[in-house]
Amino acid sequence: MPPVSHPIPRFAAEPPQEPLPYGRFAERLRAEFLQACLRIDTEGEELGEPGDIAWFPERSWHGRTYVPASARTSAGLEVLGFVGYLPDTEGGEPSEFFARADFTADLAERNPDWTMDLGDDVIGRWRGESGEVAAMTLVWGRALVRDGVIATAELAGEVVDQCPLDEERFTLIAPDDYRGDFLEIRLWDRGGRELARESLYAEDEEDEEDGGEDAD
Repeated sequence: MPPVSHPIPRFAAEPPQEPLPYGRFAERLRAEFLQACLRIDTEGEELGEPGDIAWFPERSWHGRTYVPASARTSAGLEVLGFVGYLPDTEGGEPSEFFARADFTADLAERNPDWTMDLGDDVIGRWRGESGEVAAMTLVWGRALVRDGVIATAELAGEVVDQCPLDEERFTLIAPDDYRGDFLEIRLWDRGGRELARESLYAEDEEDEEDGGEDAD
C-alpha cells in the first residue's frame, strides 16, 4: 500500500484485558473515584451522595490503565470520570492510582433522542507533522439502542479505535481535534450495520446552528 498523506495514531491503546471490575479491586477503584468526586468544583450545586458505580471496560495507553466510571447521585445528577493506575506487569498489585471526576445534569432519561450516552476526557496528546497536535481522548459510553456489539471511533474517515460492548458499555482511546477533524463514535451490530452515530461536539454544533438562525 502507498504511504498516507497525513499519518494519525490508530489503535494506540491496548484492547480490554480484564472483565469489568468486581470484588476487592472494585472497592479500591470506588474509593479513588469517590475521593475524586469530593474534589469536583460544584459551582454551588448540591451533588448529593453517589449511588452504585457503573464501571466501563479498562483500556491501557502510554503505560497507564484507565477505568471510566459513572454514578447517579441522590440529588438527581450524575458524577462521571475515571480511575487510572500503573499496572503491574509481573503479576503484582497495581500502583500509583489517580482519578478525575465531574458532574452533569444532562441525563439520558431526559434526552429520549439519544442513541448513546457518552463521556470523555483528554488524557494526553500526540504530536504530528508540522506542529499539529492531537488530543488523545478517553471516551466511554453506554448503548441506548438494542443489538449493538462493538463501538468505533473515527477521525477523518478512518477507524482509529474500537471496543466490544460489555454490558452495553464500551471504552475508546483515540486522537481527537487534529488538523480540523473531530471524533465520531459509531455503534455497530453483529452484521456490521451501523446502529448509531454521535459526535463529541454535538451540543456545540447545535449551539452554532442556533446562533446562525438567530443572526438571520
